[in-house]
Amino acid sequence: MDLKLELIVLPVSDVDRAKAFYEAAGFRLDLDAAASEDWRAVHFTPPGSECSIIFGKGLTHLAPGSVQGLYLIVSDIEEAHADLVGRGIEVSEVFHDAGGIFHHGHDAGRIVHDGPGQERVAGPHPDRDSYGSYATFSDPDGNGWVLQEVRQRAPGR
Repeated sequence: MDLKLELIVLPVSDVDRAKAFYEAAGFRLDLDAAASEDWRAVHFTPPGSECSIIFGKGLTHLAPGSVQGLYLIVSDIEEAHADLVGRGIEVSEVFHDAGGIFHHGHDAGRIVHDGPGQERVAGPHPDRDSYGSYATFSDPDGNGWVLQEVRQRAPGR
């Protein structure tokens, strides 16, 4: 049985501000619909993704900015970084871990390094190993995104 992740609900405080941010980031607007003054859904899909995001009014009780660790996989971290910066999105520097470990914790869009070998080092992974280079950004509410470079997927992926 296939189980495909299709949609992630993001909590935001200002729907129009979030909409402008995701439009600027290059996400495709799929839907903006309001059924009442208390319910509105705005649906976006990142370029090349089969999974989308949705936010609005009356969709979730989560605190705005509380979703962290949303990974966007890219084939070229430096190109993706430059594209987002060129669109006016504030993105961290490209970085990798000193120990090459690819698992991280997250806090307000920033990757937290609290284990040995997880020291953040500027620049992409020296060998450009898949799953080894990152950059981070947050939407205006602080929902945290991670760009991760994957040049060749692990078997079975």
